[in-house]
Parts: sequence; structure tokens; C-alpha cells
Amino acid sequence: MKVPEKYRFTDENNDFGTTEFDGNNGLFLIKIGSDIFQCIASDGMGWEHVSVTKRTKNRNVYSLPSWEEMCFIKDLFWSDEDTVIQYHPKKSEYVNNHPYVLHLWKPTNIELPIPNSLLVGIK
Repeated sequence: MKVPEKYRFTDENNDFGTTEFDGNNGLFLIKIGSDIFQCIASDGMGWEHVSVTKRTKNRNVYSLPSWEEMCFIKDLFWSDEDTVIQYHPKKSEYVNNHPYVLHLWKPTNIELPIPNSLLVGIK
């Protein structure tokens, strides 16, 4: 995992403000066009994690990030060759603290199994 330091929220008067000394943990505000992506990154308990929500710059209107936007965020925090996943947990384990947040996950101690690309489509 590699956090994009230039996007780190560093306001020391805010509970979400962090510095590079916090490592992979913190809030990152990434402006793309007229949108701001609020990403909270963490690494602990055997997982690297980034939560992502999209906010329109001029209004506090939130929406879910698109596939392409999630791919862009994934590439900011991990390398091209890292496999990162979004989970759809069983209902008994489901948590939804914000309706417009998606999560990216990567375990730190194992290689994720992935299906053969032929099962997805033709390259």
C-alpha cells in the first residue's frame, strides 16, 4: 500500500488531520474535476483498507463512486499488479454507516485467490 501524501488532510485542528508519521492511516481528499473523493485509509489487523465516497465540490451532495473512479482510487493507493477487492458480506455481518461509501480491501498476509480471466471474458 502506498498512500498519496499530496492528498493527505493535515489540518491539525481537526480530528481527521494526520501527517506522514501516521503511515497508511488518514483522510485523503482527492479532487477530480468538480468532485472531491473522501478516502479514509488504514492498515491494521491484517488488512489494508480504503473507504471511498464522492462529494460534489460546490454542494454537499454525495454519490457512489463509479467503477472507473474506484479503479483510479485503487491505483493511487496500490500498484497496478496488486489485487484489491470489494466485499459483499453475508447479511448478518452487513454494516452501513454511510449510504454512499464503497470499500477496497487487501489482506497483508496472504495472496488473494482470483478466478482465471477466461471465466470473466476474453482478453
